[in-house]
Amino acid sequence: MMRPRLTGLWRHPDFARLWLGGTISRFGSQITFLALPLTAVIVLDATPLQMGLLAAAGALPSLVFGLGAGVWVDRRKKRPIMIATDLGRAMLLLIVPLGAFLDILLIEHLFAIALAMGVLNMLFDIANRSMLPALVTRSELVEANSKLAVGSSASEVAGPGVGGILVQLLTAPVALIADSLTFLASALAVKSIRAPEPEPEPSPDAQTFVRDALRGLDLIRRSRVLLPVAGVIGSIAVFNAMFEAVWVLYVNKALGLEPFTFGIMFSMGGVGLLLGALVADRFIGRVGVGRAIVIGVVIVGLSDLATPLVGGPIAVIVAVLTAASFLFSMAATISSVALVSLRQAATPIQLQGRMNGAINTLEVGLVPIGALLGGVLGQTIGMRETLFLASAGEIAAVLWIIFSPVWSQQDLPA
Repeated sequence: MMRPRLTGLWRHPDFARLWLGGTISRFGSQITFLALPLTAVIVLDATPLQMGLLAAAGALPSLVFGLGAGVWVDRRKKRPIMIATDLGRAMLLLIVPLGAFLDILLIEHLFAIALAMGVLNMLFDIANRSMLPALVTRSELVEANSKLAVGSSASEVAGPGVGGILVQLLTAPVALIADSLTFLASALAVKSIRAPEPEPEPSPDAQTFVRDALRGLDLIRRSRVLLPVAGVIGSIAVFNAMFEAVWVLYVNKALGLEPFTFGIMFSMGGVGLLLGALVADRFIGRVGVGRAIVIGVVIVGLSDLATPLVGGPIAVIVAVLTAASFLFSMAATISSVALVSLRQAATPIQLQGRMNGAINTLEVGLVPIGALLGGVLGQTIGMRETLFLASAGEIAAVLWIIFSPVWSQQDLPA
C-alpha cells in the first residue's frame, strides 16, 4: 500500500507545530465563549445588562491596549509570549470551578476573568500573527494563512458543539476545567517549535514606547497597501457588529424562526468557514489578492442583505438564510486570508507586532462601538432598516480597495 505524503507547508515541522498550537488554542477559546456566559446564566442568574457587560469585557482590551500591545510584542520574542498566555488562560479558567465549588463565585469575578482573558487572547493573537512571517517565506504566506484558517474554521465548527456537550454532562463551571487543558496542550505544541527567532529590539523607555505605539498607526497611514487594508477591516468590524446586534432579535421576532433553526444556520456557516479555508489558497492565486478581497467582501454584504429582504413561508426563509450563512462564512474566510497575508507581506519583520496591534484595535476593538450603534439604531429607526444600513455599509467597504493600488494587486508585495 502507498502511504499518503504530506505536501507544502505540512512538511515544515515548525509551521505544523505553530498550526497545531494555534488550532488547539482557538478550539479552547470557542469552548470558553460558550461555557463562561452559560456559567453566568445558569449558576449566577445574570441579568441582560450583566450579560452585555460580560460580552463587552472580552473585547475591551483590544480597543484600549491594542496599540501598546503591538509595541510590547515587537520588543520580545513571540514564542515565550504565546506559551505564557496559554498558561495564563489555563490558570484563569480554573478559578471559575473553584469559586463555584466553594460557593463564593460572583458575577464580578466573571467580569474580571473575561477582561483578563481578553488581554491574553489579544497578546496570543498578535504574537501568533507576528511570528508567522519569520517562520515561512513571503511566497508561502497565503498558503500558510489558508492552512491556519482551516484549523481556525474546524475549531469554530467543533468548539461550540463540544462545549455544549461538556456543559450538559459536567455543568458549565466544570467544563472550564476541560477547557483549561486545551490551553496547556497549545503551550506544549508552541514550546516544541525549534526555529530561532530574530532578536527583538531593545526595550524602550516610556516616551519611546508611546512614540513606537503611534508608529504602528503612522506605518498604516503612510502605506498605500496597509491603509486600504485597515480601512476595509475597520469598516467591516463596525457594520458587521451593527448587523449582528439586531439580527437574532429580528430573525426570531419579525421572521418567526425558532431556536432550532438557528442551529441549522450556524452549522452551515461552519461548513462555509471550512470550505472557504480549503479553497482560499487556490482562489486567491487565480483571481489575485486584491480582487479576492473585493469579491469576498461584496458576497459578505450581499449575504447579510438577504435577511431584511427575505419573506414568505418559514421553509423559504430558513432555506434562504441558511444559504446566506454558508456564503457569508465562506466569503469572509477567503477575504480574511487575503487581507492577513497582504498586511503581513507589506510590513517589515521588526514592525509586525505594531502593525498587528493597530489592526487588532480596529478588528476587535471597534466591535463594541458597532454593536452599541446597531442597538441604538434598531431601537430608533427599526431593526429591518438597521439591517439594510449595515449590509450596505459592508458592501461599501470595498471602496477602500477599489480606489487604491490593492485593487490591481495580483501577488503579495515583495
